Amino acid sequence: MGTARDPRPAKYFVGLLSSDIQLLNSVETELTAFLGAIDCRSETLPWNVSSFYEKEMGTGLLRRFVSFCRLASPGNLAEIKLQTQRLEDSCRTAEQNGRKVNIDPGYLEAGKVVLASTKNAGHRIYLQSGIYGEVALLYYDGAFQACPRTYPDYLWAETLSFLTSLRSVYLDQLKQPAESNREKAPIL
Repeated sequence: MGTARDPRPAKYFVGLLSSDIQLLNSVETELTAFLGAIDCRSETLPWNVSSFYEKEMGTGLLRRFVSFCRLASPGNLAEIKLQTQRLEDSCRTAEQNGRKVNIDPGYLEAGKVVLASTKNAGHRIYLQSGIYGEVALLYYDGAFQACPRTYPDYLWAETLSFLTSLRSVYLDQLKQPAESNREKAPIL
């Protein structure tokens, strides 16, 4: 019989999507209020995966990933998703029906990348408060590998490079004393 234990802390990050570069920058600042200081940032790249967001957010979308210094329990993912939804809502204007920014939180562990979603599907598990978790990438054979439903932009060379670098940062953080990079209280 196994013994239940708390999980190792995870490395949180968000995927940001917007056509407004200034909004991406200001959202980063807002995220630090509940996720802590940013430690890594990807390139900002044109997002041309599909037209799914165009009606809501317009054309010329840009994708960026940012991660946060503090390690935290993977059990915080649902609450972080709810916080990012509130931040998305705060960026709307009165005359606009849709979002101006999409904020998708996730976390990285040594062996996987997990994303949060409000949508149920066969490959997602329920977490809490209407939020589901999805393993998007698995790390084995020395690299991140796709799962059957991995989003195409998570397979871009630039994204994989960012996440691989982030994994190295995370593994280094795990070697440091717990008080230097892990939360002392809940992240939110």
